[in-house]
Amino acid sequence: MRQRIIVCPLILNKGAILLCRMPQDRGVFPGQWALSGGGLEAGERLEEGLRREIAEELGKDLVIENIKPWTFRDDIRTKTYADGSQELIHMIYLIFDCVSSNRLISLNEEFEEYAWVDPADLVSYDLNEATRQTLRERGFLTP
Repeated sequence: MRQRIIVCPLILNKGAILLCRMPQDRGVFPGQWALSGGGLEAGERLEEGLRREIAEELGKDLVIENIKPWTFRDDIRTKTYADGSQELIHMIYLIFDCVSSNRLISLNEEFEEYAWVDPADLVSYDLNEATRQTLRERGFLTP
């Protein structure tokens, strides 16, 4: 089983949380809403990898003005690829509190849609299990 270190930003702007919807046909949580983030590359420093992932997935115009390490956890998940193949991965999540100074998003192919969500409206989104746990632990969702 392959192991991946995932850097995951919990991005806030004016009290709203950035969520992204995964494509229906691939990923670890197909079709569900999630936080952005991705795998740390070999030799990459944590903040460097986090900023790279943000730029790749959300675009270079999103300005992150504050990054603070928040928590970590791990999980074993099955990832589905665009060709339909699957892989079991041990995922180590490093989650960061982030504040953006704008809402300028340009999604890449890893997500189908994005939304800036008021915490009171989170219950109306089909959140994946990992995101739901993160938001619950952070106090944005009640158990």
